[in-house]
Amino acid sequence: MKTTISTIKNHLDDTVTIGAWLHNKRSSGKIAFLQLRDGTGFIQGVVAKSAVSEDVFDLAKNINQETSLYVTGKVVEDKRSPLGFELQVTDLEVIQEAEDYPITPKEHGTEFLMDHRHLWLRSKKQHAIMKVRNEIIRSTYEFFNDQGFAKVDPPILTGASAEGTTELFHTKYFDEDAYLSQSGQLYLEAAAMALGRVFSFGPTFRAEKSKTRRHLIEFWMIEPEMAFMDHEESLQLQEQYVSHVVQSVLKNCKIELNTLDRDTSKLENIEAPFPRITYDDAIQFLKDQGFDDIDWGDDFGAPHETAIAEAYDKPVFITHFPVEIKAFYMKPDPDNPKVALCADLIAPEGYGEIIGGSQRIDDYELMQQRYDEHDLNGPAYEWYLQLRNYGSVPHSGFGLGLERTVAWITGIEHIRETIPFPRLLNRLYP
Repeated sequence: MKTTISTIKNHLDDTVTIGAWLHNKRSSGKIAFLQLRDGTGFIQGVVAKSAVSEDVFDLAKNINQETSLYVTGKVVEDKRSPLGFELQVTDLEVIQEAEDYPITPKEHGTEFLMDHRHLWLRSKKQHAIMKVRNEIIRSTYEFFNDQGFAKVDPPILTGASAEGTTELFHTKYFDEDAYLSQSGQLYLEAAAMALGRVFSFGPTFRAEKSKTRRHLIEFWMIEPEMAFMDHEESLQLQEQYVSHVVQSVLKNCKIELNTLDRDTSKLENIEAPFPRITYDDAIQFLKDQGFDDIDWGDDFGAPHETAIAEAYDKPVFITHFPVEIKAFYMKPDPDNPKVALCADLIAPEGYGEIIGGSQRIDDYELMQQRYDEHDLNGPAYEWYLQLRNYGSVPHSGFGLGLERTVAWITGIEHIRETIPFPRLLNRLYP
């Protein structure tokens, strides 16, 4: 009976066959211990000399790391195993013998491992990170589907910028200028006017040579947009969403979090509501903490965000940033037009901003004024302005950076470990 490691718990005391790779091995006299992986998980296969043929036992002792196999054995309970089971091997069949696998059990530097990322993905740590990443994606779809959202896919090649042209990768679309998308937001606003609640999940690009552990040139972003939703309602949705994702990972990725030595006590209290602090109060807080490098009107850097986050044990919203340092489409606060109805959600433990969001400008004349101020008048932006002319409504949206969220939930140091296949530029700017 063929099965997988993840479902082996359903076959206690049965003899089964799994397709697997040899992750590692050790032997002691008349017994060999094979660490096996099949993509769904890891399990130990125990080969006793007395239980197999001489050829099978010799193979078990001499087989090379990452050789592919069919492994047959009896499923038995083992409470010492993270999985709770092991395989008492009765037969081994080599599919393809691996030779000179470059990533040995010894320590390797990060740059070496990044250069071999196509193989590094096979390690226990990388496997755990990818499984957590997958759970975040799965629970994201679950949350937004349950909330009545429709999935929409905006273009990756665009003619318009959502944030600013200085961070765009330029290319040519036949004889026209085009850019790799830095956000699908503008298109999602159009979709929200048709479908009410929408979200996208896809790659975004930022042409900035940032050399911090927080940044990537290419990353994946979840972007919801909601018609008939104001700023306060959007904040409530954001904290519900993040809480749902964290609790889903805690429930469904216990083995992976243990593999990563993640202190889950720092995640267990991540439930809505989240604390909030206004930009004004955040500036005052930082000055009280001794920061003399920031004034009203400046954006926060990593040290500032970390200091604010350390004052709370949950993600914290920083709200009402100055209009002048935020994107052109953010709606000014009617009670104080110098600040926008916006917020950044800062993750605990120094991982920085994981969500940026705002209520969008829904007034045609105000958006036209913003166009003039930012020199956006032209055919690439005409359709976006037109949305304010045909049944405009209050609407809000936000974007969550997947890789930075994975880094926070898994507790890893380098954000580059969170993406399956980083592009060359992501390696050049660690």
